[in-house]
Amino acid sequence: MSNNADAVAIRSAVTADVRAIRKLVDTYAIDRRLLSKATVTLFEDVPEFVVADAHGTVVGCGALHVIWDDLAEVRTVAVVPERRRQGIGSRLIDRLIEKGHELGVRRFFALTFETEFFAAHGFEPIGDAPVDQEVYEQLLESYDVGVAEFLDLERVKPNTLGNTRMLLKT
Repeated sequence: MSNNADAVAIRSAVTADVRAIRKLVDTYAIDRRLLSKATVTLFEDVPEFVVADAHGTVVGCGALHVIWDDLAEVRTVAVVPERRRQGIGSRLIDRLIEKGHELGVRRFFALTFETEFFAAHGFEPIGDAPVDQEVYEQLLESYDVGVAEFLDLERVKPNTLGNTRMLLKT
């Protein structure tokens, strides 16, 4: 890990971070690396986010969205382009997994183009949703796009073209 990453604190997001998170999402939504979200959704999801803070400037973010009792999605992981490849993204993933463990989560899902990055953290490509039929049917009741992506539902196919569904079991 470089000294640049060491100078970055990973902390829980606060509402004042949403505009920086918005900018990060917009940076990567242009080329579909991240799914664009309404600003109101980012505010609603503040408790799910952690940010990488470099002396008061948000230089990265990531969120953990609980899907089921032992399953959560790692989503919206982004680092400002000029700070990529400095270990910041890895520290965000580590904190999100730690946060998941605190909540009782042992399986982490990601839908990503960044397969090498996630594979380096133990995520493996998956086919079908790794839940039994009863849980699958209950998950169908969710309005969350990430849950629909996890279930590989037809209505989200345009958003997920080319992405790889990956899972980490801890």
